[in-house]
Amino acid sequence: MRKGWQHPVLLAPRTLRPWLTATGSLTARLIAHYPDFSVRVLRQTLAPPHRDERRPLRVARGRVEAREVLLMSGATPLVYAHSVAAPAALRRGFRAVGKLGNRSLGSFLFATPTITRSPLAWRRLDRRHPLWRKAAQQLPGLSGPLWARRSLFRAGADALMVTEVFLPPFFRLQG
Repeated sequence: MRKGWQHPVLLAPRTLRPWLTATGSLTARLIAHYPDFSVRVLRQTLAPPHRDERRPLRVARGRVEAREVLLMSGATPLVYAHSVAAPAALRRGFRAVGKLGNRSLGSFLFATPTITRSPLAWRRLDRRHPLWRKAAQQLPGLSGPLWARRSLFRAGADALMVTEVFLPPFFRLQG
C-alpha cells in the first residue's frame, strides 16, 4: 500500500497537514468545518484498477467497483474521493457501499465496528497520476500538484481502498 505513498507530510502546505494526518472520518471533520457539506456522486462503475491500487487490493487483472465523488461545501468542491473494491467485496463485507447514493462513504465505514482501517499514507500527485487527471476534470484550469491521502478498510477478508484528493478550493478556504 505504501509504495509511492510515502512523501513526507512536511512537504505539504502547513494548513493541509492536520487534514492529511487526521485518523478519524474526513466526512465528519468536513461537516464540522463546512455546515453546507454535501456529496456529489460522479460515477460508480466497474473499471480497471489503477496500477498503485492492484497490490493492496490483491487484484492483478480484471475490474474493480469504483466510486468517485466530490465532497462539497455548497457549490465549492473541496475533495475528490475515489474508492475501489473487488466486486466480490461489495457482495459481502462492503455490500452497503452500493446503496449509499449521495450519502458519504465515511458515514458507513466509521459507523460499522467490524471494519478496520490501515494506517494513512499520503503523497503529492501530479498530472502523471490518474487521480490527478480525474480531479482535474472537475476543475478546469488545474495545473499544480495536489495532495492526497489513502487508506485500506477491511471487513474480514474483504478490502476497500479510499483515496481522498484535496482540491485547490479547499486550500483557499483553509488559508
